[in-house]
Amino acid sequence: MTGVTEALRRQPRPTHALREEAGAVGRAARAACRGPGRERDLLVQSLKASAAAILAWLVAGVWMGDPMALMAPWVAVVLVQATVYSSLMQAARQLAAICCGTVLASVALAATGSTLGAVALSVPPLVLLANWPRFGDQGIYGATTALFTLATGAAGASAVGHRVGQAALGAVIGVAVNAFVLPPVHLRDVRENLAALAREAGDTLHTVAGDLRDGEWDTQGWSHASARLERRLGALRSARGWSRESLRLTAAPLRAVRRPPASLPPEEDDERWNRVTGHIRALTRTLAVAADEDRAPAPPPGPVLDSYADLLQLIGDAYHTESGRLLAAGGAGRADDHAEAAMRELRGQLQDGLREHAGQGAEGTTVLGTLLLQAENLWSETVPTGRNG
Repeated sequence: MTGVTEALRRQPRPTHALREEAGAVGRAARAACRGPGRERDLLVQSLKASAAAILAWLVAGVWMGDPMALMAPWVAVVLVQATVYSSLMQAARQLAAICCGTVLASVALAATGSTLGAVALSVPPLVLLANWPRFGDQGIYGATTALFTLATGAAGASAVGHRVGQAALGAVIGVAVNAFVLPPVHLRDVRENLAALAREAGDTLHTVAGDLRDGEWDTQGWSHASARLERRLGALRSARGWSRESLRLTAAPLRAVRRPPASLPPEEDDERWNRVTGHIRALTRTLAVAADEDRAPAPPPGPVLDSYADLLQLIGDAYHTESGRLLAAGGAGRADDHAEAAMRELRGQLQDGLREHAGQGAEGTTVLGTLLLQAENLWSETVPTGRNG
């Protein structure tokens, strides 16, 4: 019972959670005001969605005099998507779902003569239809449109045409606002994710190096750091896909009306950091095996580990340099001759140590040889110093 009480005591209080959320909101607001970035992109898209809804309401409710001008702004606000291409795709899917919902609700009401019977007859197949992959995440609008149609009681042929026309109007407005008012281009996300991946790879190597020097091997912490790198790599792949999609249908207009966005880092960089992540994962696993007293291989002696830690530290420094270069769009990545010379010297020392331990038996060289292989792999991917090594 005491343990449960202590665990409850350690949980964050609601006031603390609220302060954390308020702090996160404040940081996001400051970032949006400070300069270009994800926070400002989200702010722009939110304002565009609001503007699309207001414009659709003005056209349908004020200029066209529709007393139930709900469908047009509803569709318009949903269709201000992350890219122009996705807006068009979602518009087609949503219009198809709305047509299905409106028509099926009207037919069900005519067949049953009661709202309850029409709901029972039309909603179940529409909910099932919402799971059809062709509709994506827009399929549920078929069921909601049917419920809205039956709730208002307007289910005749003219009402069906009216609702579909309102949805089409909202779709045109939403897509037009997204396409012609600051069309979203997600090129910055790729560069930021690459820079973050490089920085976190350097942080992981620095952490491992520090633990090796101190003799406190936090294998669980290394495993968590390696998992974070994997998640960051997934975010990079997602960002690369968004960047490709955001240029579909928009690249030529962007070049025609304003300065084109900065070029993307080459996709070869993604593959290289994928290899780096794999090498770091293999390195941390090897060290975890060496730290396990029940395993046969023993870790190398202290002086050799110190040299190995120094080498990892320098490789981590190179990854931090690469992170800065990426954020500066190629302006801060000049090779450090002193760091490169130090890395070469440490690599030579470790190779000499491996040859020395090889003469003392295989067991003493097993872990050192594997660790040196991982360091060589990381060395070959180091930017910019190790590329020509």
